[in-house]
Amino acid sequence: MAEPTPVPAPPLPPVDVVGLHGGQWFGRDAEAALRTADLLIGHARQLAVLPPDLPGEPVELWGDLDQVLGLAAKRRAAGERACILAAGDPGFFGLVRLAATHLGEGVLRVHPAPSSVALAFARIGCNWDDAVVASAHGRPLEHAVGTILAHPKVAVLVSRDQPPEALGRALVDAGCGTRVVDVCSRLGEADENVVHTDLAGLAAGTFDHLSVVVLRAPTAIGADHGMGLAWGLPDPAFAHRDGMITKAEVRAVALGKLALPPAGVLWDIGAGSGSVAIECARLAPGLRVFAVERAAEAAARVRANARGTAVAVVEGEAPAALADLPDPDRAFVGGGGLPVLDAVLARLRPGGVVVATYATLATAAAAAGPDRLGNLVQLQVSRGVPIGEAGSLRLAAENPVFVCWGPPP
Repeated sequence: MAEPTPVPAPPLPPVDVVGLHGGQWFGRDAEAALRTADLLIGHARQLAVLPPDLPGEPVELWGDLDQVLGLAAKRRAAGERACILAAGDPGFFGLVRLAATHLGEGVLRVHPAPSSVALAFARIGCNWDDAVVASAHGRPLEHAVGTILAHPKVAVLVSRDQPPEALGRALVDAGCGTRVVDVCSRLGEADENVVHTDLAGLAAGTFDHLSVVVLRAPTAIGADHGMGLAWGLPDPAFAHRDGMITKAEVRAVALGKLALPPAGVLWDIGAGSGSVAIECARLAPGLRVFAVERAAEAAARVRANARGTAVAVVEGEAPAALADLPDPDRAFVGGGGLPVLDAVLARLRPGGVVVATYATLATAAAAAGPDRLGNLVQLQVSRGVPIGEAGSLRLAAENPVFVCWGPPP
């Protein structure tokens, strides 16, 4: 007699994630997920506005999202349908990233509502295809500040720990230029509110932390303008003493060798005028940039030059001044010699890059050795200066500079 063919176990149900605004879902699939769920997991305010005829067991969302996802996985393993409630589009700075990592590929079925950013721009009647979005949820506020300084139209997702007014104070402290500000709170809810103000009003006010803050430079209103992209800015763009500045042409090469990432930590050691740190902060506003300078007068000059950026100035002598800084992904060494370079390399994160400049070949050759950076180039720049009759120029040579970079991958 033939053995009976085993019946395969039925496939486990997906975990649904449904985006809501004011208890309203979007689309028939989202409604079907809600009406067939055995378990509805959400914040108390979300559960309170759902229709009372939904059959699923309501479970109030608590602080630890890992525990919530663990509950969803456990109930799914038992064959039940779990549905997690989210705000807006959960795939846009929402819980989908963590949930997909926790539950595994192919488990989630996502039903988004419009994102809070889309609603914010809709409320102020403004397009947002040219906007940049930054988040202050569990991230340094400097990231959002740097993004706002670098772009004419930005939306910031604030948080309980970093509410709209904290963002406003940080922007005022950074010397941010004029911005038109709209604080859009509790979007899609019954108590939705939009406040139109400026940076001073943002810094001085008290706002709901469940907000999207939209900031627009005057040039971004009614037109599509960018801030432009330039590096190796002219030396007069930075206050400096007796030519103590990384010259524009050298700076342009150093910035290219740094290959700035969109986020991470950058050190500028022996900052001098702060020109390298400031350009890095402008080019990659997602970086946390630290300018380290031992001389009090020079450090004050860096602070003045850096106004309008998110550069943090550290007054002290390297390598001791580096002790409390986060490990760098990028570093520019403009002073301190080989001991400072070695201290930087010892702290460099995997895959990081260091660029160092030197005036003497002996030190540069040691820095470019295979046990340190591995690469070296000499830059010899001659600038055209007027001479004699109008329109005539002569070439005035700058001191040669050795640029080293690495380490090799």
